[in-house]
Amino acid sequence: MKLSQFGPGALVAAAFIGPGTVITASLAGANYGYALLWALLFSVVACLILQEMALRIGIVTQQGLGENIRANLTNPLTRAFFIALVFAAVVIGNSVYQGGNLSGASMGLAGLFGELTWPAIGLTSGWPIIVGGTAFAVLWTGNARFIEKALIGLVLLMSLSFIGTFFLTQPDLSRFFSGLLLPSLPTGATLTVVALIGTTVVPYNLFLHASSVAKKWRSPAQLKQAQADNLVSIPLGGLISMAVLATAASAFFGSQQSITSAADLATSLEPLFGVWAQYLMAIGLFAAGISSASTAPLASAYALSGIMGWSKNLKSRSFRLTWLAILVIGVFISSLGLEPISVIWLAQVANGVLLPVMVGFIWWLCNKPSLGHYKNRFWQNLLAGLVMLISLGLSAKSLINAFA
Repeated sequence: MKLSQFGPGALVAAAFIGPGTVITASLAGANYGYALLWALLFSVVACLILQEMALRIGIVTQQGLGENIRANLTNPLTRAFFIALVFAAVVIGNSVYQGGNLSGASMGLAGLFGELTWPAIGLTSGWPIIVGGTAFAVLWTGNARFIEKALIGLVLLMSLSFIGTFFLTQPDLSRFFSGLLLPSLPTGATLTVVALIGTTVVPYNLFLHASSVAKKWRSPAQLKQAQADNLVSIPLGGLISMAVLATAASAFFGSQQSITSAADLATSLEPLFGVWAQYLMAIGLFAAGISSASTAPLASAYALSGIMGWSKNLKSRSFRLTWLAILVIGVFISSLGLEPISVIWLAQVANGVLLPVMVGFIWWLCNKPSLGHYKNRFWQNLLAGLVMLISLGLSAKSLINAFA
């Protein structure tokens, strides 16, 4: 494949390799060693299946999932339910999660250049404003290909940083492959397994993928290019997550040291493996944060524009106002160190309900006669059923956590 044929799949990889994924994978490795690598492999397979169905819908219908919801759900109550759910999970949810994305990128910059505080105006950190401004500049161009190239660059930067750190820490390869290919469940690791899968299989990536492939590829004859992009980009994102987990496993599992965040992992690597390990981890954390800080607002704008029937032109006022509002809220939350518990709770509940609903909707669309010979085959329906079971498990975990 030529580099120009990549893009939407890289957007998805850039979106799910965020600070949340880095933190979850770091804690999994520090607490359980290499034992949970199989969960990441499993999540990559599930993500591949789900995103392939989403991209197929996008290319064949030449519409995003939001537009397909409007076109196929004619019952006013059903459509209103979907609109409310998408708004709560994708738009409101991404607004508060954006604070975490910006904080993650800021931690990476602080690890490289030190803290940047502006006490005169009450800011605990000035880095989120700089990161948010960078994301703003990328999105404001309104040039889909430029945005793709920028995020492909960040995915490659994450790959070099996290995989480079992986080799510097000299992991035990026999235990690595054992954890990858032989599933085991250490005591107390169930929620961590669900969290590892949940950071990879996320609802807003479905909207992002379907809309972005419809912009890039205009004919079902180009479906194989989109599928190839998916088959390369999603596993690359999974490989980055595995590298983070294995780095934490080789550095901390079985030692007296403990970590509570990815920033702890970055700073703790220096005395063990030298300053380059710390720098590579910090660079990777910065790339993970800024890539998610760019894709989360973009996905929200695609989802809301589609479901409300607004223009999806990246330079349109409504599109720009949507992603700008999410970006500004994220900068505000991250800069002031706020923790909007009640809003996060609402987003968690909405995400827990939305994922299986969207999986069911996509599954239904992929079996409609209107898709012609592009609809699901028997084996694809079997795999989709497996993904539905996964999504129900993730949903249950999210709702249990929210109401516990």
